[in-house]
Amino acid sequence: MKKTLTLLAMTTTLASPALAETLAVVGSWSSLPLNNEYEVPFWTETLPAASDGEIVIEMTTHDQMNLGVGDIYALLGQGVYDVGMTVADYAVADAPELEGLDVPMLSGNAEEARAMVEAARPMIDDIFATRFNSKVLAIAPYPPQVVFCNAEISNLDDLAGMKIRASGRMTAKFLEALGAEGINVSFAEVPGALQKGVVDCAVTGAGSGYSAGWWEVSTHLMPIALGGWDPVVTAINMDKWNSLTPEMQTLIQTEIKANFEDPAWASAQNALTNDIACLTGEGECTGGDVRGMTLVAVTPEDEAKAREILTTEVLPEWAERAGDKWKARWNDSVGATVGVTIP
Repeated sequence: MKKTLTLLAMTTTLASPALAETLAVVGSWSSLPLNNEYEVPFWTETLPAASDGEIVIEMTTHDQMNLGVGDIYALLGQGVYDVGMTVADYAVADAPELEGLDVPMLSGNAEEARAMVEAARPMIDDIFATRFNSKVLAIAPYPPQVVFCNAEISNLDDLAGMKIRASGRMTAKFLEALGAEGINVSFAEVPGALQKGVVDCAVTGAGSGYSAGWWEVSTHLMPIALGGWDPVVTAINMDKWNSLTPEMQTLIQTEIKANFEDPAWASAQNALTNDIACLTGEGECTGGDVRGMTLVAVTPEDEAKAREILTTEVLPEWAERAGDKWKARWNDSVGATVGVTIP
């Protein structure tokens, strides 16, 4: 047995470069398309191949590790693993200024959403360096966070008085301003909550809701981006990053933009269109089985009301919590991009 183990160790050593760098990577939700179609292929295939085997990846996801979603970046900063990625909104309890990355109702399509993210990127870089001892490598989208209801609705006003699971803190504030009650329910618990009447509606990405079977426990779909685009931030522990050679740092940055971030954004708009078609049967469903949800058309009046609530109530409330420094930075970056100024 000892001889066998020795030979195995020698074989493993010879098969890998002598100076291979191992990265422990924790991905986002294992069941969702972003992880399956982009995160896993990039980290386990694309990057190792691009490095000629000089980068070795050990990968899992935060739900497979049973990590609390609010702890993912904090643990990353402590060096529990090297690379972590999840929805930025999960970390706002530790960094309220991070809410400025994912503002609902300011972008109607993927191009506009990415422009907002790019404008916010210098802010996000500073937040992660300061709050989480981490360097941001990429920001990729989930599709827009839309409304699934297990109740009949016909417009935005019908949400008033309902109990609604929000996808983030700013969305919860928006729902409260609308006259609804924002309920804190984890993503995995939503189907049961909808079925039992704990919530009447829930906000998540159309594709996420489709993959998780929310169509089985909800009847109406309103594709208004009340929860923004739920950007997923991929970051690396700063100490680990600083230990890498400049050449390896450049390789990782170049590859992650070209072969992870850019493709994820490029597919986001078409994914939304397909997901809505598959959930409702309205349009062409090219990926998946068609379900029978009722599509609730979003009117210009709905969009105007949502934007008014956002700019007059939600954003000013966030600015008070985040502080004048971050309000000013947001106004000069994201706000300038979308034509909104927080007074």
